[in-house]
Amino acid sequence: MLTTATLASPESRAAATPMMEQFIEIKAANQDCLLFYRMGDFYELFFDDAVQAAKTLGITLTKRGQHLGKDIPMCGVPVHTADDYLQKLIAHGHRVAVCEQTEDPAEARKRGSKSVVRRDVVRLVTPGTLTEEKLLSPSESNFLMALARVKGMGDEGYALAWLDISTGAFRLVESAGGRLLADIMRIDPKEIIVSDQLFHDDALRPVFDTLGRIVTPQPAVLFDSGSAEGRITRFYGVSTLDGFGAFSRAELAAAAAAIAYIEKTQLSERPPLARPERETSGSTLFIDPATRGNLELLRTLSGQRDGSLLKALDRTVTGGGSRLLAERLMSPLLDTDAINRRLESVGWMLAESDLSDGAREALKSLPDMPRALSRLALNRGGPRDMGSIRQAMESASMLRRLFSDSAAPEEIAEALAAIGELPPKLCALLDAALGDELPLLRRDGGFVRAGYHEELDEMRALRDQSRKVIAGLQQKYAEDTSVKSLKIKHNNVLGYFIEVTAGNAGALTDDAAKATFIHRQTMANAMRFTTTELADLESRIANAADRALTIENEIYDRLSAAIVEASDLIIAAAHATSVIDVSAALAALAEEQGYCRPVVDDSVTFSITAGRHPVVEQALRRQAADPFVANDCDLSPSDGRDDGAIWLLTGPNMGGKSTFLRQNALIAIMAQMGSFVPAGGAHIGVVDRLFSRVGASDDLARGRSTFMVEMVETAAILNQAGPRSLVILDEIGRGTATFDGLSIAWAAIEHLHEVNRCRSLFATHFHELTALSEKLVRLFNATMRVKEWEGDVIFLHEVGPGAADRSYGIQVARLAGLPASVVERARQVLSQLEEGERTNPAHKLIDDLPLFAAEIRQKPAQNAEPSAVEEALAHVNPDNMTPREALEFIYALRAKLES
Repeated sequence: MLTTATLASPESRAAATPMMEQFIEIKAANQDCLLFYRMGDFYELFFDDAVQAAKTLGITLTKRGQHLGKDIPMCGVPVHTADDYLQKLIAHGHRVAVCEQTEDPAEARKRGSKSVVRRDVVRLVTPGTLTEEKLLSPSESNFLMALARVKGMGDEGYALAWLDISTGAFRLVESAGGRLLADIMRIDPKEIIVSDQLFHDDALRPVFDTLGRIVTPQPAVLFDSGSAEGRITRFYGVSTLDGFGAFSRAELAAAAAAIAYIEKTQLSERPPLARPERETSGSTLFIDPATRGNLELLRTLSGQRDGSLLKALDRTVTGGGSRLLAERLMSPLLDTDAINRRLESVGWMLAESDLSDGAREALKSLPDMPRALSRLALNRGGPRDMGSIRQAMESASMLRRLFSDSAAPEEIAEALAAIGELPPKLCALLDAALGDELPLLRRDGGFVRAGYHEELDEMRALRDQSRKVIAGLQQKYAEDTSVKSLKIKHNNVLGYFIEVTAGNAGALTDDAAKATFIHRQTMANAMRFTTTELADLESRIANAADRALTIENEIYDRLSAAIVEASDLIIAAAHATSVIDVSAALAALAEEQGYCRPVVDDSVTFSITAGRHPVVEQALRRQAADPFVANDCDLSPSDGRDDGAIWLLTGPNMGGKSTFLRQNALIAIMAQMGSFVPAGGAHIGVVDRLFSRVGASDDLARGRSTFMVEMVETAAILNQAGPRSLVILDEIGRGTATFDGLSIAWAAIEHLHEVNRCRSLFATHFHELTALSEKLVRLFNATMRVKEWEGDVIFLHEVGPGAADRSYGIQVARLAGLPASVVERARQVLSQLEEGERTNPAHKLIDDLPLFAAEIRQKPAQNAEPSAVEEALAHVNPDNMTPREALEFIYALRAKLES
């Protein structure tokens, strides 16, 4: 196989045909991309590009000629279906350089029969720079992220910049090594660029390994903080960034790198990016990557959207609304004022149900303004994108009129004000210029409304009604000459001409007529003439189609420029409509599912009455199964204490422990994103960090067993959780030997109680742990209730105070279909094991609490006098003592302690 390196050699170029020489030259400048080389109606790929593309796309690999004595592999895709193939290549991690013909083949032939049509790369297609409607999901943002680090700042010098060129969104935030992966996962980018140096930093290798192929190294010069401000100001056409806000060096470096990458991939085109908006570090709920996966916020563990929390919550009717809902779900707030501002909007929409329903109906006709705008700005749009802008502006204005007489809350009022800033002249211009039925491509023409442009109407008439125009001119000449038999005819030699019989020729040849009619040909029985008017008409008819398209393209360019000029107002109005959509959608969800408005404040209260799992509840309704069993959860401080409680939850498998754990975490997330929650009542003191360790998985690629993954995640929780955190732990220690696991779980609970002091739900099958509630004042036992009936176990899915005495594992095994002989043998073995453990060893341990005594107990002062017990121990040799002497010595020590 001829590799890219081989192709770039002088020998390779010297041996290439002119066309292949051009391909090799362009490919050498784009070595990290598959090259889509335009040839007529196809994009062709050659050499190893063709081999890779054919394998990924499942298309036939052929060959075209030879190079250096070897066959040249080739495959191709039609231009009109290229987007479908691009989507598949991008999904498999490829980057594509699109190489177009930049001149007409006829022009190339003028230079000689063997001349090659000029071609050049017009765009690099990467996962984070997509704009085509076919390549984007309407409900998902398509973020490109840049990660930068400033030297000398240690673990704190990181910054993230992320933007979506399809919508114009552009944001920045500072980060740190300990939360870097969590911040990245919160944003969920499709592509991440980092400098070469950072990419090979061993300290970040675990982060990049987790993120996988979405991380792309780029030259370090793109991330230079010294030149960053200049790059940003040039892009936005400003002299200073003072009006943008204050940014750190790392943030500037990240923002400049993102802009540089956009300029690199989009070449001469400039997307309509909003000014970078800075997020305050720590302004959102910290959710570590493992917790995001466990809670299945955007996708299930299998990668599906169905079954996720987002799918259960999404009642939006616009693409922008769905994207905003996902962003809020991934970034719940910590600011109670901002949270309650959102809740106020949802509550108002719920109360004004008629208004909310009307708004949702108006929003259904709202196209995706930002993405249409982006395509127009990048010269990838068409008349339908202009039509989308027109329709969106009309729908947004109608939405504003709908709310004109209402006393909307602050968030809705601000959104309506932003919609009101849309320029009415632009809307009027688009309405006057664009027709009702619009083609997909500008080259098809026919998108300008009749009556908008006089010359265009005339050219269309000539193009479409040339016979009628010629007939009208023929009648005019017949009347002027009084020759009723005068005809205007056409042939390929003369073009259009006027023909009269030889007997009527005098009317066109007299002195008066000669000024108008020009003799062209004499026939046996007829004479042929032309006129300046007819010749001009012929020329205009011949060029009418081209002229009509030229005029339409000129109008298109003016309209596009007017739209792009108003991009800031359009982006702001689009965001405003998304805010209204999300508020109305969450109100519709609350009414449909019976959700309540949570109380969210700065306390450490966590009290949920009749809480439900939003995903499971809806699944049960779809299946027409038994209704979901609601349960209370109260982790609030009690008895005058400052810290929240820990619930130790025991009960059988299949009893609903994991569902109960997850639903409380999801309710906290929903409350802090500004949504009503699935409960009869909820009071949430803002959670600053959410940790969840639920389920079992391994990481064999990094040499981690299921138990090792469990311990790593548990370690992260115990090392990071604080008093305002919410910790969800399920079955800690079950991946190892029983006593090892029990010991780890025991010590973890003590650490949560004594050190982390956080609100926590801890589910376990180690019933011995329930003894801890006797000594740990903030620990309370809770259990999943069951009933036994004639040897069967009935799961009630109810949570109540108390502790389970067994796990009913054998009953669950029987329900799962284990052979009856195995189940019966298991009962016998369990009975024998239980016979040997009649006493609970846990009670022997609780007297030694806390296990952190060794750390907590203060060391005696260096010069302190030894105690009587220490003095006695210092003068005894245990090796020389008989058993009786040793026992007597112990009694003596006890007496000294009691004296």
